[in-house]
Amino acid sequence: MSTISFPDGFLWGGATAANQLEGAYLEDGKGLSIQDVMPQGIMTPRSEGPTDDNLKQIGIDFYHRYAEDIALFAEMGFKVFRFSIAWSRIFPKGDETEPNEAGLAFYDRVLDELEKHGIEPLVTISHYETPLHLAETYDGWVNRDLIGFYERYVRVLFSRYGARVKYWLTFNEINSVVHAPFMSGGINTPKEQLSKTDLYQAVHHELVASALATKVARELAPNAQIGCMVLSMPVYPLTPNPDDVFAALTTERVNLAFGDIHVRGEYPGYYLRSLREMGVELQISDDDKALLKEHTVDFVSFSYYSSICETVDPEQRVMGEGNLFGGVKNPTLKESEWGWQIDPVGLRLVLNQFWDRWQKPLFIVENGLGAKDQLIEVDGVKTVADDYRIAYLQAHLEAVGEAVADGVDLMGYTTWGCIDLVSASTAQLSKRYGFIYVDRNDDGSGSLDRFKKQSFDWYAEVIRTNGASLQA
Repeated sequence: MSTISFPDGFLWGGATAANQLEGAYLEDGKGLSIQDVMPQGIMTPRSEGPTDDNLKQIGIDFYHRYAEDIALFAEMGFKVFRFSIAWSRIFPKGDETEPNEAGLAFYDRVLDELEKHGIEPLVTISHYETPLHLAETYDGWVNRDLIGFYERYVRVLFSRYGARVKYWLTFNEINSVVHAPFMSGGINTPKEQLSKTDLYQAVHHELVASALATKVARELAPNAQIGCMVLSMPVYPLTPNPDDVFAALTTERVNLAFGDIHVRGEYPGYYLRSLREMGVELQISDDDKALLKEHTVDFVSFSYYSSICETVDPEQRVMGEGNLFGGVKNPTLKESEWGWQIDPVGLRLVLNQFWDRWQKPLFIVENGLGAKDQLIEVDGVKTVADDYRIAYLQAHLEAVGEAVADGVDLMGYTTWGCIDLVSASTAQLSKRYGFIYVDRNDDGSGSLDRFKKQSFDWYAEVIRTNGASLQA
């Protein structure tokens, strides 16, 4: 193995989302988001309204404890903290003309704390938290009106925070709308009733809105860098059968198309073919085409948790779990407690593939291990002996170091759920990712007190040495 070396100024940190940690779901004028009717994550249909079993109503109470949590991130040495702004805090229904000042003021306070500790903010504009009113009244991104509502929202954000925030992401895991249309696209029509035409028209509207946000940022925050954010999941052929190889490419292109469009500014031929074969005819205006072409992203960010396989043999299609959606299980890999296959080499592969394909700086903005942690006492101090998390991150960061040595231009790395929070897919708190244990359980009980896990000091040393400690 080569010597692991990360570039000077590499942005080490952690990542979160508003709906999974803030809580205060109706405080200071906030409106309901689609997350307030998803008490079981994506596992069950939405509820009629908010229900008491929805852990996201309180989350981990970051809304009131942000200063304490950011101080802990600073103690680890974070260079960057990825968080999202809850759209329904700024525009409670989503279609108002004037923003909610109390919501804006909250994020001013968060930015104040980050600045106090010298931590760069990385802001996700829309992270699975479309205002519920937009879902129920407009059917979410199926309706072209959402482009205008989103533009109004981003203009407020860039005007208010543009001088304070250098790094922005337009939509979290934008390609996930194909798999989770309500959570990702605020599409209220049940997935089984949703037509392919409406689904892919919604995809188009989000892509146009992303390009429009990039355009607005360059007007209002010219020093900012705007990135897209995609869910990455490399797909391997299950066998050397050429048909399996092509099936893997076809499956992988479902995700790659979103990066292709953000970086190249037009729909690739393979994507247009897939639309034709589904009988989908999109409404695309000349203005849409111009926006996509003229306002491409500055960098590509992505999540990485696992890889999957693909095969044309129906008898071999043994399905496993994955980040929001599954795939054919890889018989050579181990898996997490939630069935996500663990594949550090896949992260190196993705980094090389994306760099070769797009030649844009890359940013890993989610990677981590969800596991059931146990709070124990060591020398009178409560902690978690999470050697399994350290081993997972060590292996993945070694792969990242190899990709950097390969010549990949990588801006930074933020672990997912740097502090325990509510899972997006299952809405559990027992599926923990953090370096910081939060005392809250799946039944809602717990003190909400924070405790450093053993991985806390390990990651602090990785950051302090700019990755050199990984070599040891």
